[in-house]
Amino acid sequence: MIRRRDFRRLTRGLRFRLTASYAIFFTILLIIISLLLRYQLDNSLQYEEKVALTEQWGGMKGYLRIEKEHETDREDRAFWYYNDADDDEKTAVLDTKEIYMVASADGKVILDKDDAPAWTDFYKDVFDSPDVIRTRVAKTAAKPQPFWDPRIDSLGERYLIRSGVVWDEHHEHPYYVSVGMPLAKYGNILRHFTWIFIGVIPGGLILGTLLGWFMAGRALTPVRDVAQAAQRISGSNLSLRIPSRAAGDELDYLILTFNRMIERLESSFQQMKQFSADVSHELRTPITAIRGQLEVALFTAQTTDQYREAMFNALQDVDRLSQIVRALLLLSQAESGQLALQKSRLNLREMAEDLVDQFQIPAEAANLRLTVEVPAECAVEGDRVQIERMITNLLSNALKFTPEGGEIRLQISNSPDFVEIVVADTGRGIPTEHLPHIFDRFYRVPGSGSAPSPEQGLGLGLSFVAWIVKAHHGRIHVESTPGKGTRFVIQLPAPGVGSDTMELAVQPAAAD
Repeated sequence: MIRRRDFRRLTRGLRFRLTASYAIFFTILLIIISLLLRYQLDNSLQYEEKVALTEQWGGMKGYLRIEKEHETDREDRAFWYYNDADDDEKTAVLDTKEIYMVASADGKVILDKDDAPAWTDFYKDVFDSPDVIRTRVAKTAAKPQPFWDPRIDSLGERYLIRSGVVWDEHHEHPYYVSVGMPLAKYGNILRHFTWIFIGVIPGGLILGTLLGWFMAGRALTPVRDVAQAAQRISGSNLSLRIPSRAAGDELDYLILTFNRMIERLESSFQQMKQFSADVSHELRTPITAIRGQLEVALFTAQTTDQYREAMFNALQDVDRLSQIVRALLLLSQAESGQLALQKSRLNLREMAEDLVDQFQIPAEAANLRLTVEVPAECAVEGDRVQIERMITNLLSNALKFTPEGGEIRLQISNSPDFVEIVVADTGRGIPTEHLPHIFDRFYRVPGSGSAPSPEQGLGLGLSFVAWIVKAHHGRIHVESTPGKGTRFVIQLPAPGVGSDTMELAVQPAAAD
């Protein structure tokens, strides 16, 4: 059972599948190449056979004469005229005479005077019959074009025959002539070649499979290294990264993508840890205060007013606790995508003027000057509730941190690509070291005192602002100089402009 399980694991592995694919491809490639080479060799051998037989045909016409041996003879004889002392001529004639036949127009075989009687059976087995000879002579006598005939004798031997009509020297009598060549030599070459490839293909397959196994293992080694490195990464050591191979290939791209994923996971883990710590701290404070108020009322209160005061303070802390829970739930829904935006075309001029009117009374009470600058036509595609919450949070912060006699300005302007919303104040400003963190949840810039003051709020307002800007595919950055004021700049895509998400940026202003 263990061996079967190991075999299954092996066959399901990527290395085995790559090797199998490589072996199948290599086998098919070898077979195709072998068939193409065999086909080419067969064509080449056939061409050589025809060239050799054509040369014999030409020699036959030069050396062969058909005539009567004596004037008193009735039958014609085949005579070969050549120089017996010339080895080339002698060899050419003997090669041609090895397999040949001469017949009269009526199909009667004309023998050489030196031909043995046994040739008669061979002629009947390989060459045309008298009936075929008469038919072919009748068809081709007027236009004597030679033709090719492959033949097989009773023993299975293959021959190539070239036949045609030849006239006598006086062009009076046609004769049917056939010259043949055995194909055993060429067939042996082709069979030898075929058996060589039959032996080479299995050896090539074995060699190709071993090579494929080795190459697949070598190619997958970096993948195994990546997998082993990934196994070492856990929630406790998300700072680990897989080193790049500096090869610039697909695997390096995979490593880069994996490292970026780990960075996002690390950031998410840090946010979760920070969120848990912040929630625990923020919830513990009002719960402790409520408990303290109730314990004081229980053990020390003696009059109705003391009880009422304790209950009033406890209710204030309960209300603060409810605000924290509602804000956390809303922010969690927003960041998890559960809070869907209801976008429509908004008139920012009308919205900005309404919001400024709402903040005029608390601004006058704090002796602050609140102004708005909006063009006559200013529109944006967005969710009215969220855009109003974004501007409201920024104006609320400006009111909290701007001393008496200061100024707060809401300014909106148009451009071809985006709509810019600016909320600026002349308040106490934000120290440079705190600017990168002001959009984090529960982050509050420390004041002059040791404990957070009530005016500092929950530390979630700017987190909402950052999420709203990102959800609308916009961009936000802040410029601040301690003692001189803060300026929040938001850029939202103009209607009809592509909504490519801009990166959230925090840009501290240089101090004067």
